[in-house]
Amino acid sequence: MKKPAFILAALTAILAANAAWSQDIQRQSQDDALRARLPQEIRDAGKMIAVNNGSFPPYEIVTGTELTGATKDISTAIGELLGITIDHASVAGLPALLSGINSGRYQFAMGPVGDYPDRQKANDFVDWAREYVVFAVEKGNPSGITSLDATCGKRIAVMAGGSAEKVIKEQSKKCTDGGKSAVEVQSYTDQPSSILAVRSKRSDAFFSSQAPLTYFVQQANGQLELAAVGQANGFKDIYQGAVVKKDSPLGGVLLDAFTILIKNGTYAQIMKKWGLENNMIDKPGINQGQ
Repeated sequence: MKKPAFILAALTAILAANAAWSQDIQRQSQDDALRARLPQEIRDAGKMIAVNNGSFPPYEIVTGTELTGATKDISTAIGELLGITIDHASVAGLPALLSGINSGRYQFAMGPVGDYPDRQKANDFVDWAREYVVFAVEKGNPSGITSLDATCGKRIAVMAGGSAEKVIKEQSKKCTDGGKSAVEVQSYTDQPSSILAVRSKRSDAFFSSQAPLTYFVQQANGQLELAAVGQANGFKDIYQGAVVKKDSPLGGVLLDAFTILIKNGTYAQIMKKWGLENNMIDKPGINQGQ
């Protein structure tokens, strides 16, 4: 399926902006002590492969085989600290991302990926961002989606395998238990397809993280808006981060690398560059999701 013109135009603008602003992000000096903690096979290869599951703007913006966004800038900075190259590969959907890490095909995902207790059983999360979950709807909110409870009988797009999918399915059961119509849950493998479903009126709303939805709404020429902002919407405090295998030594290395980037100001530079100042955290942590 082709992406709508507004997404392609937005990606072109972001690519141009990224090239223009790249000089603003300070280059990191290699941290020899941190590099020495990398697994030997990574040091020998001189690189790691970070996997993503498609565009998650403004963190991850995938155009063909190219990745831009805050995640790319963070990856570059951490690669410089570790004295290695971080390459990027895309897969379809979160389940494929997690299985790719656990099978050893990819070393990690820079994310940020939602950190939740059920996911911590098989993976460790190095949290470096906070997030909120809201709805993107048509301008004027014609379906009246003002809260999670207002989704009964509505068509709601979500990312397949994501936390929002789980929450909206639980909400659908609450709807039917209360004698109301079930939510029609529509699962997609990428963000642009989910947004297109709303714009083409095949979905009443897209339920997802506020940061990428804000980006898509800004690029929609007034045709979309956010709904249910400032509400829990079925979630507790949401942390997002990099993902590694359970008990991998790479988790501690990434934790300390993020600590360095926060202390030297690079993290703030990158997050503010991409309009993510409201998603910043004071210090990284491991498995903070509750």
